[in-house]
Amino acid sequence: MAIVLTLIGDPAKRNLSLAEAEAAARAVGAGEITWLAENLACDLLVDGGDAAAAEETARAALAGAPFDLAAQPAEGRLKRLLVADMESTIIEQEMLDELAAYLGLREEMAGITARTMAGELDFEDSLRARVERLRDLPLERLEEAAERMTFMPGARRLIATLRARGCVTALVSGGFTCFAELVGEACGFDHVQANRLLDAEGRLTGEVAEPILGREAKLAALETAAAEIGCPLADTAAVGDGANDLAMLLAAGLGVAFRAKPKVREAARFRIDHGDLTALLFLQGIPESDFAA
Repeated sequence: MAIVLTLIGDPAKRNLSLAEAEAAARAVGAGEITWLAENLACDLLVDGGDAAAAEETARAALAGAPFDLAAQPAEGRLKRLLVADMESTIIEQEMLDELAAYLGLREEMAGITARTMAGELDFEDSLRARVERLRDLPLERLEEAAERMTFMPGARRLIATLRARGCVTALVSGGFTCFAELVGEACGFDHVQANRLLDAEGRLTGEVAEPILGREAKLAALETAAAEIGCPLADTAAVGDGANDLAMLLAAGLGVAFRAKPKVREAARFRIDHGDLTALLFLQGIPESDFAA
């Protein structure tokens, strides 16, 4: 079975040279280099062998150069479903930390969030405890925080391009509907799932609706969405950064740890550390010339 090795650089630098692509090609015995984007991404076709071994051989040949590498079977690269995490993946913020700032608790909350995303704390218990600290926060603060959300580079282009090709897209977040629904609409996702903050008389109660959408619920969301469209998991993609994303990343045919926590980077089969979210398009063989505007 043919293997395709994809090399991806930093879009801000366009730093992938022909010499580096040729060095990787020689190392893995690839033939022609197919450029997906000039000085940014290319495919190397390898006639058989082990994908993971080819990837490690290429990494060694490039000697730690700042590129993302991913080897996979050449057949079936284009996926029919994408499930994406929201915070620190589709948007740049962690919204609980943003809300905590109104109470002077940003530093404390950010530390707990970081430990949770690294897999050091149980996600559901951590979420309940962090939400409890927001008790009595006026709902206007949620609206103010939402106005400060910013998209991760490449997010809108990723979703627009996949949808133009008939791919179903789902935003599945351990965060909250008040933010996820706005992000889903602005980014163009087909479906949105998230947790719901409870409120009364214009203020947060310090509680989150049960059951909490966490690690296993994200996996279930991937499996359910795939079943609804008659899509095997091999034809799905998932992207996220935290420990609560890991189950769905391991189940998806193309599970990508995006600028992820160390535990997630180590466990996921694919990772993006240098590229932006359009790297998921390159991994599916989609050239930059075919990206949606």
